[in-house]
Amino acid sequence: MVLREINVWKSLDWWTVLLYAVLVFSGMVSIYAASYDFDNASIFDLTERSGKQLLWISLSFVIAFVLIMIEYRIYETLAIPIYIGMMLLLLVTIFVAPDTKGSRSWLEFGSMKLQPAEFAKFATALALARLMSSYNFKLLKPINFLKACAVIILPMLLILMQKETGSALVYGSLVFVLYREGMSGMVLFSGLCAIVFFVVGIKYDAVLWGMTPVGEFSVLALILLVVIGMLLFYYKDRLIARNIAILSAVSAVVCYSLYLLFDIIFDYNRVLIGLLILVVIYMLLVYVQTRSKKLLIITIFPVVFGSFLFSVNYVFDRILEPHQQIRIKVALGMEEDPQGAGYNVNQSKIAIGSGGLTGKGFLNGTQTKLKYVPEQDTDFIFCTIGEEKGFLGSSLVLLLFLFLILRIIYLAERQRTVFGRVYAYCVASIFFFHVAINIGMVIGLCPVIGIPLPFFSYGGSSLWAFSILLFILLRIDASRLERY
Repeated sequence: MVLREINVWKSLDWWTVLLYAVLVFSGMVSIYAASYDFDNASIFDLTERSGKQLLWISLSFVIAFVLIMIEYRIYETLAIPIYIGMMLLLLVTIFVAPDTKGSRSWLEFGSMKLQPAEFAKFATALALARLMSSYNFKLLKPINFLKACAVIILPMLLILMQKETGSALVYGSLVFVLYREGMSGMVLFSGLCAIVFFVVGIKYDAVLWGMTPVGEFSVLALILLVVIGMLLFYYKDRLIARNIAILSAVSAVVCYSLYLLFDIIFDYNRVLIGLLILVVIYMLLVYVQTRSKKLLIITIFPVVFGSFLFSVNYVFDRILEPHQQIRIKVALGMEEDPQGAGYNVNQSKIAIGSGGLTGKGFLNGTQTKLKYVPEQDTDFIFCTIGEEKGFLGSSLVLLLFLFLILRIIYLAERQRTVFGRVYAYCVASIFFFHVAINIGMVIGLCPVIGIPLPFFSYGGSSLWAFSILLFILLRIDASRLERY
């Protein structure tokens, strides 16, 4: 390996810096518009939120400068100590943080409050990158895969103990990094199936044919169809898929004939469960003969998701808090609660819809100026953009975020080290999750889980955390040509 000295400032990716600056200052203007006070209209007033945000922005530029000046090898060397220290801080926060709206996630230092869960993101990204760049690391080895999952899951558990579900879920986005580094697409597909099965199982609680719950019936039928599809796609022996399809069709015809001819009514879910059990037994017998790993994975699928289906109600009723349950029900359209859990989203959609194509103009939004939307300068800041700038302004903001995420992916792919690539994909995944879920939450596509919109939502913790994430990446990228 040859080392050569480079000028960091010349090698810095200034396009990303420009996108960062545009988003940060657009966020400050949006916060000013959302928290505008008719009695004190100065954007620089430090007693107002816009003035405080300007102070956080100034400090974030200082942080960015310091991060760029640090030798890039320090980030790789200190990745694990930083991670351990941050996990200890998350643990301490559970016991020392005051109760704030039902969670214990904010540390108070006089008049300043910081949320360690935000800063744990860059620590987790560094630790994951350090682990996966270690000598002879192969993600497909079970022990290595478990180590990578442990690095991601530990902060999630600690943050869940702080009663911060939204912040904990952000770490789940790092599964995309594992996929990029060689994890089977089956894991992502299984995650998607889990979400679909959860939603269908919870939402459709009507009864079919007298005594068959629609949600459970639909999920069981989907599991059977997915098994057949996986056999056709992954397994070369099409005979197994054909036999299962024939067995399923015969069972459906027999059951429907009994219903039509003899008016026999029974729980058809039991028929599907019995059919799935027969399918599993059949595939296990074939596996004993062939020892095919793919067939074993497909065989496990209906067992895992059949168990998952019947645990959904338990998780929903016993583990989720009442306010979380009602938010999910409102998001799925199961309940209407315009004055309660659905109030924020309802007012947000009114504000965004009233903006029309071009918006009402800067500081002319009636919904936001009259404070109809709670948290309109933090988690629901996007509704201010929608009302004042309309569809065109909102689309521009989304395009800026899209350009930023695509630029980060571009930086990731040009890294010459595994550490740099993995860290860059961690940053891209975290940004993507925040943007997608926050905006989905504001327009009613996702349950309200309380995560900020990067660079737009008011607050020093999130702004600094996102700045640290991004500028560590820029420092690593600026040194990519030092060794070749």
